[in-house]
Amino acid sequence: MTRSYPDTIAAPVTRELVVKKSRFIAHLVPVRSVAEADEVIGSIRRQYWDARHNCTAMVTGVTGDQARSSDDGEPSGTAGIPMLEVLRRRGLTDVVAVVTRYFGGVKLGAGGLIRAYSTAVSDALDESVLLHRRELLEARVDVPHADAGRIDNGLRDWAGTHGSSFGEVVYGSSASFTLWIPLSDRTVLIDDLAALSAGALSPVFGGTRVVEVAAD
Repeated sequence: MTRSYPDTIAAPVTRELVVKKSRFIAHLVPVRSVAEADEVIGSIRRQYWDARHNCTAMVTGVTGDQARSSDDGEPSGTAGIPMLEVLRRRGLTDVVAVVTRYFGGVKLGAGGLIRAYSTAVSDALDESVLLHRRELLEARVDVPHADAGRIDNGLRDWAGTHGSSFGEVVYGSSASFTLWIPLSDRTVLIDDLAALSAGALSPVFGGTRVVEVAAD
């Protein structure tokens, strides 16, 4: 059974929102760990040292099992948690959000703050390029040199139409091809390879890995 994983973002995004003269600058950055997220937060706080608040939220881990947030001086529950809820609702991980606020002189109240911080993150996410994460299975096919060219072409065509990636070819006593395929296509590859080789070849399956692919 194929396991589903949270998405992440492909690149940093910055977007500004103005609410009653207060500036909310949302920064979204892809990260690989809590430590990397902390480095991003520290860098943004140094860059925007004169801002009233630099509120944060992060989700990390392949399954999105680690999460943290900070209101950075805003009333409790009005900034970090609403930002975190947006990341959770969008099904994201390995991303840190920092919203920098320059106070405009007009108090927004708790409800206004919650809307502003969550909207700032949501608007920035709308401009982000998402990466889907998929679990792929390793499949190795060893082919006699005499048939290597034909099988190479056939496997590349197959990979291109089955959401798979084609790995490096290793030449030894035979030509060894490696594909990374969706778990659900295991039987399909067995059958199609048998048809391609008149029953002479079958794949050997290895482990799995999680890869990132651009969203459609």
